[in-house]
Amino acid sequence: MKTLLVYTVMTTVILSVLAQVTKGAEKSQECTCELNNSGLTFPTVRLQNVLSGATDCTRRITSQKMSEVNILLDKLHYRLRQLEVDVLELEDESDNDGSAQEGDLFMAVALRIIEIELAEILDLITKLNTTTTDHQGLTADISTKLKNMRMEMESLEKFDHTNIVEKQKKNQQLMKTLEQCQAELQVTVAPPIIPVPGNCIHGHLLNVTGPSTYTITQYGTSYAFGAWGRDPMPVKGKEDWYWLVALTSSNIYANYVRWYSSHSAIVLGVNAEDVSIASGNPTTNTVQGPNVAMYGGALYYGCYNSPSLCRFNMTDRTITAAPLPNAGHNNKFPFCHLATCYGYTDMDVSTDESGVWVVYATLENYGNVVLSEVELGSPPTLGRTWRTSLHKRTVTNTFVACGVLYATRYVDKQNEEIFYAMDTVSGQERYGLGLRIKKMSDNIHSLNYNPRDRQLYVFSDAHVLTYQLIFG
Repeated sequence: MKTLLVYTVMTTVILSVLAQVTKGAEKSQECTCELNNSGLTFPTVRLQNVLSGATDCTRRITSQKMSEVNILLDKLHYRLRQLEVDVLELEDESDNDGSAQEGDLFMAVALRIIEIELAEILDLITKLNTTTTDHQGLTADISTKLKNMRMEMESLEKFDHTNIVEKQKKNQQLMKTLEQCQAELQVTVAPPIIPVPGNCIHGHLLNVTGPSTYTITQYGTSYAFGAWGRDPMPVKGKEDWYWLVALTSSNIYANYVRWYSSHSAIVLGVNAEDVSIASGNPTTNTVQGPNVAMYGGALYYGCYNSPSLCRFNMTDRTITAAPLPNAGHNNKFPFCHLATCYGYTDMDVSTDESGVWVVYATLENYGNVVLSEVELGSPPTLGRTWRTSLHKRTVTNTFVACGVLYATRYVDKQNEEIFYAMDTVSGQERYGLGLRIKKMSDNIHSLNYNPRDRQLYVFSDAHVLTYQLIFG
């Protein structure tokens, strides 16, 4: 732009200097200068208008606005799938023989759930139509502005008397052609893409929406601590089942897993099946702490009174363990925030697209978070390990999605925040993500990510919730 202005000002200038020296006044001199510009004056105001228009376009088109439709489509897709499952369950229940009173109650509640889901689907469709209309209007408006700005810039090129802009365009075209030729010469057949931890096929984590599920457990408010979710790699016949582990002894220990045959069953608190892990509570093999997860038909959890990861096979009821070297346990390194610490949360088990992970802390790493990949098997073993700079007592929860470790912290009674991420491929740590989770209760005691539906399964003060993770 400076070059354009310089060459614009290169016009014929006639400079005349008239000097008059008054006789008798040796030190008195007077100079008069006259400047005449016979060339075209550069229209700075028009250029500023183009700049203002470009700034306005940039302000109106944001990544958040562009992802609105995708977010709504993801929500609608999930709701339609859930509606289909609930309608099939209702049909199955109507075909089953059983108590007429219980059947009528189940039918009434199930119909009410379907009615609510239909209302939510209609609301999403309305929002999607409105958002699409708004985007169409924005696209048309921006297109018109861009066309006008292009015409204006082409008009301003007549002030380029030395053809600098035209030569720059030719140079850019030549460079582009050269780069294309070089790329064609170096092209090779691409190998098949095999997703590895940290290279997420869904893209980057952009947002957390919800909750979409919010209900108290079958136990009522008796047990505030626990975990729930779905098996990312379920055994045959358990594809749609949900598991729940409530810490039924001192908010610390549990000795059985409760199975539910469907989402509606866990909402209604019916059709439950208990699988015993240990004969007593607490005793050897008891679950210790709320941060457990299910994968491949096995429950992974913190072993009782030991710095080890236990694996309970739900089919043959066997238990094996993998020691965590020098890991803190029994409240050595729990999850905390300024007001409190969550008891016996020294170990956190997570699942993602690639398998099972365990989070803990060691004195050798100064109480900072350590992440280990769990090699599946009986007994399980630890694979690759990452040591982070994130102090575990500054964190309220962790989960792993697409090979990226995420950590949350307490903001206030209404909000939790995903503030930290560590990519297991690059080893890069990142603070300040700023992704808020809207809470329905003060505390979140466990988070479980499920890659099948890309949801977070949350246990919060005796309530179970789900949140949708938005990638892009």
